[in-house]
Amino acid sequence: MRPWRRHRMLSFASEAGQHGSPHRLPMLSQPSTRRNNIVASLGEFVGTFLFLFFAFAGTQIANTPPPTPPAGGNPSVPNISNLIFIALVFGMSLMANVWAFYRVTGGLFNPAVQAGAEIITVPQVALALFLVGGLSTIRTVVVIVAQFLGGIAAAAVVSALFPGPMTVATTLGGGVNVAQGLFIEMFLTAELVFVIIMLAAEKHKSTYLAPIGIGIGFFLAELVGVYFTGGSLNPARSLGPAVVNHSFPTYFWIYWLGPLMGSLLACSFYVLLKYLRWKECNPGQDW
Repeated sequence: MRPWRRHRMLSFASEAGQHGSPHRLPMLSQPSTRRNNIVASLGEFVGTFLFLFFAFAGTQIANTPPPTPPAGGNPSVPNISNLIFIALVFGMSLMANVWAFYRVTGGLFNPAVQAGAEIITVPQVALALFLVGGLSTIRTVVVIVAQFLGGIAAAAVVSALFPGPMTVATTLGGGVNVAQGLFIEMFLTAELVFVIIMLAAEKHKSTYLAPIGIGIGFFLAELVGVYFTGGSLNPARSLGPAVVNHSFPTYFWIYWLGPLMGSLLACSFYVLLKYLRWKECNPGQDW
């Protein structure tokens, strides 16, 4: 038997002996302590909430009847094909480019992800990673500035290359008010940031596949958010088109505050899991 294979089998046997049968979930062999029960119930509550939130929200969008048009106006009906195309292009673009730049800069592309890292251990992706300890203060500031400039440059190039007015600004739609738009942005950003933290900031054997999970998470968030808020989840994404079009609606602040709140929410939940030593609740998952 090859040495590496024998070592792996011995490690697996040790793991199985420590956590029970290898054919049984390791978490089922853990002592039913108060902390483990809290972690398990908390994880299942938040996981079930997120699963059904996005499923219900997508169904709601698909089944939304056209609002009553103003006098002489045309009814506005959700164009499902357009929504799927926009969500898909954003999700796939994020996945491809995160994968390309993951080993260069970490592939953040989002000020909201960055700022969270110092507090946890890792602006939204940049803010989140700062709060969780993944980025230093100087690196966070430099990266966030670069992200804003990148968003403006991308919007300027698209405006110059493609004919017609640039219609990629994030605006409220579907009859939502400003408060609803703010919290939609918050919860969608929280989903994206938590996926990034758990798949990329938390290292494991499948970390190299994190860009796929991040792209899928963003695609899911866009499916829900595009119709109602434009699906920003990213101040740099909203700022670029606004600067190029010289258009800042009165509620533009929600595209800054919403992602920030979502990033802090995701980071706070992660900090709570770390405090409860969540890895001890369901160990051995890399096996």
